[in-house]
Amino acid sequence: MPEEVSLLALPRLFRPEEIAAALGCSAWWVKDRARRRLIPFTYVGGAYRFTAKHLADIVRLHEQRPARATPRHSADVLPQPKAAVAPRKPDPTVPALRLRARPPRRALKSEYGTAA
Repeated sequence: MPEEVSLLALPRLFRPEEIAAALGCSAWWVKDRARRRLIPFTYVGGAYRFTAKHLADIVRLHEQRPARATPRHSADVLPQPKAAVAPRKPDPTVPALRLRARPPRRALKSEYGTAA
């Protein structure tokens, strides 16, 4: 006799609207992120579905950590001296080319086909 799957063993699947309500965002945002594969989801019956683990992963993915703690006193931080950058000199072995701009097209001929 094959082992039957109990309904209690299956995870509850939430709709995007339910996930959006839990996150405080729009259902469009949830569907868009799932479509772009930026958040975990399950695709069942042509619709995005989410488990409780997916919701926890989404929260973890978008968690922002505080920046590094800054020292209390400015004397604790020594400014790093900036390296002086010498201006670049042209290479004498490479001949300098002079570029010349072409005249604009409207100066070459007028609207009526006569030279300006």
